[in-house]
Amino acid sequence: MNNQSPKGNRIAKVLSRAGIASRREAEKIILAGRVKVNGEVLISPAFNVLDSDIILLDGNPIAEPDEERLWCFHKPADSITTAKDDKNRKTIYEYFPSNLPRVMPVGRLDLNSEGLLLLTNSGELKRKLELPGSELSRIYRVRVKGRPKEVNLELLRSGISIDKESFKPMKVSVDRQQGANAWLTIELKEGKNREIRRAMDALGMQVNRLIRIEYGPFKLGNLKRGEVVEINNKSIRRSLKTINIDVTKANNKKRSQNKYSQVLGKVH
Repeated sequence: MNNQSPKGNRIAKVLSRAGIASRREAEKIILAGRVKVNGEVLISPAFNVLDSDIILLDGNPIAEPDEERLWCFHKPADSITTAKDDKNRKTIYEYFPSNLPRVMPVGRLDLNSEGLLLLTNSGELKRKLELPGSELSRIYRVRVKGRPKEVNLELLRSGISIDKESFKPMKVSVDRQQGANAWLTIELKEGKNREIRRAMDALGMQVNRLIRIEYGPFKLGNLKRGEVVEINNKSIRRSLKTINIDVTKANNKKRSQNKYSQVLGKVH
């Protein structure tokens, strides 16, 4: 297309705002030739669109941007944070009720990890919450086999390197020794792939349970496993304002808190 205007918003951002995908995934959709603007197929995500432009995805008009919404989900262990799995493992989407709109997870929890997983309908909000520069705290309760040595915990607190990859300092405290296991509380600021498990393994400590209890200003609280609770718009704005993240308004809709339950039991 040759008549691109420098005004407006990047097409990937607009698709993300419409709840279609994250910006990165939206760029892949564009490169696959699935998006048309004013009747012409886009060949590059480096393209701005205006409110007056007609945007089609797979031949269908994209939805008007909804207000950015956020849910807390208590992810059970033995579920994978993806929509589909080629190994036929259970995914988080199998726990979601049919009346939940299309949502995307904010960050990930691995197969055997459990606890708080944020969900959003907005690729843009997802991006903001995942950006390393936001330095949002992720707090976990971690059960390890054995009795942790203070010298190892100090290594975590000062920052360690594993296979030439550096990990930022973690806040680590021992909550209690419970028979052959110890419970720790660990706070991260970056959340690299399997960061806690890899760090513990490098120091000779085996993690046998990992529960995320906080992500930024949002807490797991008493949310039961498999349960989803929507955070009302006022609470989202108030919470995100404390970490300098703006939430986009759309349509001036007012929503009450909704709970979608599929209770699987209590955390022991």
